[in-house]
Amino acid sequence: MHKVALIGCGGRGKAHAVGLKADERCQVVALVDARAEAAEALNEEFGFGAKVYTDHRAMLAEERPDFVVACLWTPLHLPVFRDCAEAGVRAVHSEKPVAPTWGECQEMGRIAEETGCQLTFCHQRRFAKGNQLVRQLIREGRLGTIERMDLYAPPNLLDCGTHTFDQALSFLDENPVKWVMASIDTSKLLDWFNVKAEGMATGTLVFENGVRASFQVGGPDMDIWGGVRVVGSEGFLEVLWGGEFRRGVVYADPSWTPPKVEDSDDAHMIGTIRNAVDCLESGEEPELSYRKALRASEIIFACYESVRRNERVELPLEGVSDNPFHSMLEAGEFEKAGK
Repeated sequence: MHKVALIGCGGRGKAHAVGLKADERCQVVALVDARAEAAEALNEEFGFGAKVYTDHRAMLAEERPDFVVACLWTPLHLPVFRDCAEAGVRAVHSEKPVAPTWGECQEMGRIAEETGCQLTFCHQRRFAKGNQLVRQLIREGRLGTIERMDLYAPPNLLDCGTHTFDQALSFLDENPVKWVMASIDTSKLLDWFNVKAEGMATGTLVFENGVRASFQVGGPDMDIWGGVRVVGSEGFLEVLWGGEFRRGVVYADPSWTPPKVEDSDDAHMIGTIRNAVDCLESGEEPELSYRKALRASEIIFACYESVRRNERVELPLEGVSDNPFHSMLEAGEFEKAGK
């Protein structure tokens, strides 16, 4: 049994509670939320019998959990992870995105490396059966050589784009991005989880293996609300975020159609927790490891840096520690922003 604490008992906390309840190795000993009534309601709904706290530091000192699941607003990810690592927590699973700035993302990675605390981020759709099948079909060469991808997400780059970029990276066997070029629309500003963001972004990515991808995050006229179109020399597939197939063709076999896959959001969360605990016990790299999440984050901040420089940006991203979008916003470089 692993002593588990859940920090943040809102909607995403409830989604993770499904995964924790399903894993017999997880003993939820503590629930933490600034609103005690939210933690108490979750405790009653899932029958955890956990102790309720309103301060995560007090919980860490008293309970000393092995595994922490943190479902918090983005600016809290780094400070809470630092507290957990310093308290000797062996594994932390955090909501995405990683952090509001590239420097904070890198600092979370540094802490994980230095302390050995297993750090994962909730790109849970890697466990969708449809997404797993796409990876299998690509490995088997069913689509031939992958040549191009079209990537789509609802707004914004940091909060939603991270899912689509992670989906694309997983389809290409984690092949890194070589360069990016991007533009953003600031005619409407958003504030998601206390992080300001753009209403729309578009651009181009080129991967090290030569695959070229166009992307659109937010805005009108998207072919796919959220997901990826994979185009190969022998066919193509369109798959939504959750692994649902939209269309697919294998040129040599016109009768082939993508299979219907029965799946659910709960199944993705169960897979997320199971894999985190499996890897905590085995020492293997988790499917949702921070290293993989950082690759998606680096693309996002490189897109913002491309806007700041008005030029193509090569990766790895160097000389950047801020969020270039926020820096430009604070400097008044988007005169029409929010008007």
